[in-house]
Amino acid sequence: MGALSFLDRSHTIAKPGFSRWMVPPAALCVHLCIGQAYAFSVFNLPMTKLLGINQSTPDDWKLTELGWIFSIAIFFLGVSSAVFGRWVEEGGPRRAMFTAALCWSGGFLISAIGVYAHMLWLIYLGYGVLGGCGLGIGYISPVSTLIKWFPDRPGMATGMAIMGFGGGAFIASPLSVWLMSTYSTPTHIGVAETFITLGIVYFFFMMVGAMIVRVPAPGWKPQGYTPPAVPQKLITQHDVFVYDALKTPQFWLIWWVLCLNVTAGIGVLGQASAMSQEMFPGRVTAVAAAGFVGLMSLFNMGGRFFWASTSDFIGRKNTYFVFFALGTVLYCLVPHTGSIGSVAAFVICFLIIISMYGGGFATVPAYLKDMFGTRYVGAIHGLLLTAWSMAGIFGPVLVNYIREYNITHGVPKAQAYNTTMYIMAALLVAGFVCNYFVKAVHHRFHMKTEQEGEHLRARAAMTSEPAGA
Repeated sequence: MGALSFLDRSHTIAKPGFSRWMVPPAALCVHLCIGQAYAFSVFNLPMTKLLGINQSTPDDWKLTELGWIFSIAIFFLGVSSAVFGRWVEEGGPRRAMFTAALCWSGGFLISAIGVYAHMLWLIYLGYGVLGGCGLGIGYISPVSTLIKWFPDRPGMATGMAIMGFGGGAFIASPLSVWLMSTYSTPTHIGVAETFITLGIVYFFFMMVGAMIVRVPAPGWKPQGYTPPAVPQKLITQHDVFVYDALKTPQFWLIWWVLCLNVTAGIGVLGQASAMSQEMFPGRVTAVAAAGFVGLMSLFNMGGRFFWASTSDFIGRKNTYFVFFALGTVLYCLVPHTGSIGSVAAFVICFLIIISMYGGGFATVPAYLKDMFGTRYVGAIHGLLLTAWSMAGIFGPVLVNYIREYNITHGVPKAQAYNTTMYIMAALLVAGFVCNYFVKAVHHRFHMKTEQEGEHLRARAAMTSEPAGA
């Protein structure tokens, strides 16, 4: 067992009287820290002047080179959540949160060395690879635990935690700017010191979450809660083994549901400032555009809690129907808002769109729980997050390259995004169709007994063949 035995799942089983409302704050401790990823862009410009201080020199890094840091981190978020999903599920949330804290904080410390030595590959390795693994493991670490503590409100529970990932940038962005200004001197930009400080602070808060978190005792149920006597059509009472879930059409339909919803949102999220200024030239200033981006971040965060909580009442499938139907209408309206010159209508359309973008992330764990049960939902969620990695490539490419194509072919900048908006609307129609075909998982995929689960786990551990194959 050793000195780290306190990380074992068996040491995190809650004693009688433990309040389940302690678990969402534990999850938030992790998600608010790793949510810094959305604020990493505040370092890009300072890191182009590490040598020149006041301006870039030929030996300084270019923005195009620095842009890969975030891309690598998001890529490894998806990869690590898929690869380590079952390890997270079986080892428990404390071990996962501790590991995520080591990776995330270690990524900052290695990156600080990279800044000091002016070696960009070390930052790719530190923040990108190691930090990206911390992102993935940390992101999925509390999911199944929250669902087990809140069988009566699984959407609300996961929404509370994942809301923190959307809101982490609100803390990280001003904190990072303040730290850099504090550490800077006339001959030095304080990026490395800021990385070290953030690494230490984030490790501390993530460890607080790891110490607080608990898993419910076997058979525990909230006081006064009784599972539905009549099984609901799209909420299973059975569990599906993680690798068997990959064999179901439901997994891949929900994979596309998430991928298409995220693709439509993530592309415009990254271009919101430029888009608003180009569609309304002379009317939307750079300062106003920055305020619009901040407002979108708020709706991204709030939408995660609002829509996930709403899904507890109207159902997960119906919630995604709303995302796709309403999103299609709003994307089709955006070009019209530009043609009539209505900034207010443009802003309202995108605030609702971005709330549903965030809501899609927060609702999907509960959707998976409904389909595949609670036992392996964290591992299945990890595999599903590869859809996020793909969407992170599809979305920005669609927005950026179609805009560039239109401008080079003589389309005015104010209308350069119109084609993209209609393509995004078409993607959401495809998502609506995928969501329509989601139905209950066939009973042949259900685990019959806990003994069968143990057999599947042992088989997966001893062979490279997926369990249940």
